[in-house]
Amino acid sequence: IGLVVSFTLNLVDTTAASGASWFAIPSFRLPKFSMDAIFIIAPVVLATFMEHIGDITTNGTVVGKNFIEDPGLNRTLLGDGLATIFAGFVGGPANTTYGENTALLAITKNYDPRVLELTAVFAIILSCIGKFGGFLQSIPQAVMGGISIYLFSMITYVGIKSIRDSECYKDNTKNVVIIATVLIIGLGTSYLSTYAGINIGIPISKTSSLTGLSLAAIVGVILNRVLNKDEFKNEEDFNLETINN
Repeated sequence: IGLVVSFTLNLVDTTAASGASWFAIPSFRLPKFSMDAIFIIAPVVLATFMEHIGDITTNGTVVGKNFIEDPGLNRTLLGDGLATIFAGFVGGPANTTYGENTALLAITKNYDPRVLELTAVFAIILSCIGKFGGFLQSIPQAVMGGISIYLFSMITYVGIKSIRDSECYKDNTKNVVIIATVLIIGLGTSYLSTYAGINIGIPISKTSSLTGLSLAAIVGVILNRVLNKDEFKNEEDFNLETINN
């Protein structure tokens, strides 16, 4: 319905699709060392770390398995890191796990890994078809906005459900403080920067600063370590006793 309405209102611009060639190999380039680029991109790693851990957790919630233990967070992070290294060497962007995929799992109820493998093959093939890329550019922002609202609403639902199921806030009110602080910093600084022009963050260079999700992740980790230091000490003592035994 959205596409029909868009055509009626002349919101669809097919110029990119009509001007694109049928066969187009994506441009590959070797990496170039740049300290400015490193200062800008390095903080993003913190955001992708948090997104990766969050997605692995919520994916497990949707599917009904504990992916933190099997296959293990160390393996999933390693795979994500190796993929990003490869992408960097061929001129591609950093990889991320994408929370949208969590929403698709919840919507479709299809958890077969072979579907993702087949999708990856199709994505590689379609990236070489210029007309297809032009078609995607012709989809109006209103249609993409509607899809985004649907997907991100599902992501929010899964995230809240994960917090509720973990019951991390019942016996430890300190975790409520941590959750609230992360949400306020993550959403608040991004909103102020985008709509009010107020940049709140930790400057790391002349052109970049830690803000949004990266800043929220750092503050969340530090707060968790400080407020829950007794739990960390008990866990360390338990691990040490287990090793000694």
